[in-house]
Amino acid sequence: MNKPVHKLFLLDAMALIYRAHFAFIKTPRITSKGLNTSAVFGFTNTLLEVLYKEKPTHIGVAFDTSAPTFRHIQYEAYKAQREAQPEDIAVAIPIVKRLLQAMCIPILVLDGYEADDIIGTIAREASLAGFEVFMMTPDKDYGQLVEEHVHIYKPAFMGKGPEVLGVKEILDRWQISRIDQVVDILGLMGDAVDNIPGVPGVGEKTAQKLIAEYDTVENLISHADEIKGKLGDKIRENIDKAVLSKQLATIDTQVPVPFDAEDLTVCGVNADKIIELFDELEFRTLKQRVLAINQPIVTTPPAAKPQPVRESKGQLDLFGNPAAELGSQPAAITEMLAGDSYEEPLQEEFSIPGNKRDISNTPHRYHTVDTPELMKSLADYLGIQEKFCFDTETSSLDTIDAELVGLSFSYLPGEAFYVPVPADREKTLEILEYFRPVFENEAIGKIGQNIKYDMLVLKSYGVDVKGKLSDTMLAHYLLEPDKRHGMDLLANSYLHYDPVSITSLIGKKGVKQGTMRDVPIPEITQYAAEDADITLQLNDIFIRELPKVNATKLFEEVEMPLLNVLVSMESTGVKLDINALKEMSAVLEGDLRQTESEIYESAGQSFNISSPKQLGEVLFEKMKLIDKPKKTKTGQYATGEDILTELEYNHVIARKILDYRELQKLKSTYVDALPLLVSQRTGRIHTSYNQAVAATGRLSSTNPNLQNIPIRTVRGREIRKAFVPDNEDFQILSADYSQIELRIMAAFSGDESMIEAFNQGRDIHATTASKVFKVPLEEVTSDMRRKSKTVNFGIIYGISAFGLSKRLAIPRGEASEIIQSYFEEFPSVKAYMDRVVNNAREKEYVETILGRRRYVPDINSRNQTNRGFAERNAINAPIQGSAADMIKVAMIHIHDFIEKEKLKSRMILQVHDELVFDAHRDEIPLLKEKVDELMRTAIPMQVKMETGIGIGANWLEAH
Repeated sequence: MNKPVHKLFLLDAMALIYRAHFAFIKTPRITSKGLNTSAVFGFTNTLLEVLYKEKPTHIGVAFDTSAPTFRHIQYEAYKAQREAQPEDIAVAIPIVKRLLQAMCIPILVLDGYEADDIIGTIAREASLAGFEVFMMTPDKDYGQLVEEHVHIYKPAFMGKGPEVLGVKEILDRWQISRIDQVVDILGLMGDAVDNIPGVPGVGEKTAQKLIAEYDTVENLISHADEIKGKLGDKIRENIDKAVLSKQLATIDTQVPVPFDAEDLTVCGVNADKIIELFDELEFRTLKQRVLAINQPIVTTPPAAKPQPVRESKGQLDLFGNPAAELGSQPAAITEMLAGDSYEEPLQEEFSIPGNKRDISNTPHRYHTVDTPELMKSLADYLGIQEKFCFDTETSSLDTIDAELVGLSFSYLPGEAFYVPVPADREKTLEILEYFRPVFENEAIGKIGQNIKYDMLVLKSYGVDVKGKLSDTMLAHYLLEPDKRHGMDLLANSYLHYDPVSITSLIGKKGVKQGTMRDVPIPEITQYAAEDADITLQLNDIFIRELPKVNATKLFEEVEMPLLNVLVSMESTGVKLDINALKEMSAVLEGDLRQTESEIYESAGQSFNISSPKQLGEVLFEKMKLIDKPKKTKTGQYATGEDILTELEYNHVIARKILDYRELQKLKSTYVDALPLLVSQRTGRIHTSYNQAVAATGRLSSTNPNLQNIPIRTVRGREIRKAFVPDNEDFQILSADYSQIELRIMAAFSGDESMIEAFNQGRDIHATTASKVFKVPLEEVTSDMRRKSKTVNFGIIYGISAFGLSKRLAIPRGEASEIIQSYFEEFPSVKAYMDRVVNNAREKEYVETILGRRRYVPDINSRNQTNRGFAERNAINAPIQGSAADMIKVAMIHIHDFIEKEKLKSRMILQVHDELVFDAHRDEIPLLKEKVDELMRTAIPMQVKMETGIGIGANWLEAH
């Protein structure tokens, strides 16, 4: 393969300016007029060295701005402890920009993002376009961006020549096995300069040791209970900081800056401007060096295109003419607003990058509605709108137990109203009666950001939100499934607007944090009204963007109707048998002690089983289970689950240790934790379902995470015994899709033999074994079926011969032969997989059966590891995402059926491909029949869908 002929240099301006300033700190360069030119002089020399020695074909220089970035929004203390910028540097920055403009070198800058984000984005796009990219910076964080054709170029310094760092150098520098682990190291270490907290007491060496053992921060967290001593305590106490720090340290490579090779082409210098500038700076020798770059002069690049003006069709303005067409305004509202000086609706143009707005510099009309007359007047006026945006302010994030503090409304950009409510629940209910007709009016659309939360809060007060829903968080999720969807970040990205920070009102998270109830009404009015206003503006943008990605139907017919289903499920909750959990905890404690004793007996000594170091020494030094045990980068013996799984068939102690870890996790994560999540008000647990987390479209759940309750072991399955019906008039009904992803694969590939097997009700794994091992169906052994089952499910996830050999504990050659035989017998499957990958290479995204997109930007990466991961995602995402689409549609249809028939039964849980119901005994026959029918027919396909339905006194019995 030919080496890329284009060479792009991307310079981190601030890092190089600071470096130059401090290089001359003892002997600064001062002009005859007293101007310190050290930073400009050093930067110019560095720039010229690159131009003359490296001869780039393309170049760009990225700057930070003074505007807060998404990191400041996510973590207010980000860079808060940095010393003030030296005055000489503040003076140097605009001079450096003048220099770059005179030399026809593009300045890359965008409010809301740092230079490394801009460089990371352009570097990745340029490498895909065939460029060899060099990021010129001394900053260690850039190591996470390095790949085959993207390098760090550390400039010469203190007599040491320039240094080019590629993948090998970065891996060696950090003692890691993959580039993406750089951010894991940085996340654990933190950064005192940027005020990234990290895990207190964890330095570089400890971070390397932990990542070598646990691979990622997330995996480390999931095994935090295994780490003993002070280090373990610090990790467990600072899990949130570790996750946050990794996020803060991660460079954003999807910044909205276009990569245009022509704009970055090395051109010439403007001699007149160079002479004028360098004479001011008294750079006589440098002036001649710069002027020697004899290239054509290039004029100023064209100005940025302005963003489109927002339109407001059909909106009803309390202040403008459209409202007058419908009649006079309510008197109370008119009187309240009589003092306003604005004559026109506040419909500002979107700001272009660089013109960041906030509440202090953006015209707005936010009003407190705090009397019965005003409340009635506002409710009447909302009642004649086609749609409006609303938001709730509460005392906590717990939707079931939170107290309502206030409501905000907006229906026209720049205008919003805040209605405070008292702590007295009865008085709050009285106020809500003004707005009940509006909220429950199905003819009026409702807009919100994470509107499910607001719907749940109102439902706890007996108010049901009805009408066509629009959620900006979920709209953005369909537009950008792999990105974050918080309102502040969206406002920054799409409106170039900085909303009021919640921490400015109630303080930072912690024991001293206040609540919204403590905030003075004028301040909370500005904050809450702004939320509704900005959400309304975002909604206008996203509704226009959804058709561009073919997502309008998915948004309006699946994700929005599903909100009503989830609100019903979450508010209903699930009853727990606390006594059963207490008994289970005692049994697990006994099992732990017994397993611990058996491990000590096998080892011939007692030791800390949860210490990887002690465990490794016992297994590989004392017991010598294998001749050449694998070690981590830090020299410690590897004792992860993969290592122990390989040993368990030959060494009983390995199986016992795995059992010990599982028992420990079951007890701490589920059995002892679940009772603590029971609501004091309802006596039930109320998990929260998240629609905008998994990029595949699957629902996830938190508090508790029911998706991860173990089912593969007896002890794990027993946790489901604690999930019980409401009372003796009910039973638990469980309905589970059977092999849904395999059936979807069969339908997508059109493989006739697979479709026939499913439609005729044959055992698909036995059928596969018969074909792969070339034996009659009746001669298929259990071992053959087991292997074929692993292949069937593995194919969906792009399993390799290496992966299959590990799962089946067979030689890689045999695994390769099985996969080859599979594709020979099921050529349509192979053709489908190839077709999906090829289409993904062209579009850089794949789609589910309902058009849900999953973007795979690394599908064309030159990095084999990244490309392979993207290819597996491209194959799996349409299948897994279509399964998610199918169960969501089924949930909507079943919920509508239950509501229409006014059943006493309720859908209470969704876990993967399973739905769980609190079923009234009198309704079980009808419910069983309709649930089966509605799940099977949710999305018609040429492959027959099947469900398994069970009924019992608890979830375990039903499943």
